[in-house]
Amino acid sequence: MTVQPVSKTLHGDKIFSEPTITCPSCKTGIKLNESLAGPLIAATREEYEQRIAQTNAAIALKEEELERQRQEVAAAKEGVESLVAEKLRIERGHIAADEARKAKLLLSADLDERDRKVAELQETLKARDDKLEQAQKQQAEFLAKQRALEDERRELALTIERKVQEGLDAVRAKAKSDAEDGLRTKIVEKEEQIAGMQRQIEDLKRRAEQGSQQLQGEALELELEGLISRRFPVDVIEPVAKGEFGGDVLQRVIGPAGQSCGAILWESKRTKNWSQGWLAKLRTDQRAAKADIALLISEALPPGIETFDLVDGVYVAHPKCAIPIAVLLRQSLIELSNSMLVQVGQASKMELVYGYLTGPRFRQRIEAIVEKFSDMQDDLARERKATIRLWAKREAQIQGVIESTVGMYGDLQGIAGKVMQEIESLEVLAVSGPPS
Repeated sequence: MTVQPVSKTLHGDKIFSEPTITCPSCKTGIKLNESLAGPLIAATREEYEQRIAQTNAAIALKEEELERQRQEVAAAKEGVESLVAEKLRIERGHIAADEARKAKLLLSADLDERDRKVAELQETLKARDDKLEQAQKQQAEFLAKQRALEDERRELALTIERKVQEGLDAVRAKAKSDAEDGLRTKIVEKEEQIAGMQRQIEDLKRRAEQGSQQLQGEALELELEGLISRRFPVDVIEPVAKGEFGGDVLQRVIGPAGQSCGAILWESKRTKNWSQGWLAKLRTDQRAAKADIALLISEALPPGIETFDLVDGVYVAHPKCAIPIAVLLRQSLIELSNSMLVQVGQASKMELVYGYLTGPRFRQRIEAIVEKFSDMQDDLARERKATIRLWAKREAQIQGVIESTVGMYGDLQGIAGKVMQEIESLEVLAVSGPPS
């Protein structure tokens, strides 16, 4: 039986579609109406619904299988990502360790060199610290002991005060008496120790001052040597070495013809008080140095001497007269040396020098030079004072002229206003004042 295409029948306004079937034997078309086709349609619908249900069930199973597979793939993917991340982390660690090892190897030489230099510097610093520590150790010990003794003394006083305040009046008085009796001996001992420490400290201070005075004396010797060398460039200036003989500088006088004319032994003192023992020592040093003249330069002079004099065979002079006297002494040695060339055999050199230098002629020359030198200093001081007074007077006069001129200029500006032109030089003078 074959179902034919549906034929359409019009009933009123509605169109009904009625399927037909064809008989396989007679080929006759049979219309399928509702009563005839109902069971067939129901059977066909049921068959198709079963097929659809089976298909939906199969599809659901496939979807479940796909979901399961998707979950498995996702889980596998997560596992792979975790594995890859772990491998990356491990590999990064290996790379970082390798790079650190390489960097350590590269910096090893520099670090060793730096360590060596640091060790050398530390050894140098340690040596310096040891020297400084040794230099300061003794003084630091004395100061520490003194502070400790002072602390103990204060502690003893506080102990006495604390014991006195603890009990009643009678107990306080007894405790104070007992404490004073018991501690009096200790206090006396501590005071004796403190006094001994103070004496030691004073001794150290005195030694330090002596060292400072020695340094000042050496500086004065260098200053004197430089002054003589600059003033007498032809002569041979020799600093006196330590341990040979006394004195500071030995000046060997050289004449115009290049001949040796004698020697002057210089000694300088920078003290406030005169010592008569300097003369005897300098005479001994003069003999040891084989010098013809001994010259002592000192700010402190013997009583009754203001500038210079010959005292017990030694020339004593104030520092301001040192160079003038040296010029005259040097010239005297040159003249005596020249006279000896003529008077060979008549007298020894020392006798001639001593006779001339101790005679009145030499003293008169020195006094004349010193008087002229003092007069020149006084004239210079008076001229300086007069010049300063004149400058002050001129400055006051110039200031008055400037003030009057500036005042007149200001009055004219007040009258004329902006019409009057400005004078820059007056503006500058009004602000800065006269040149100094």
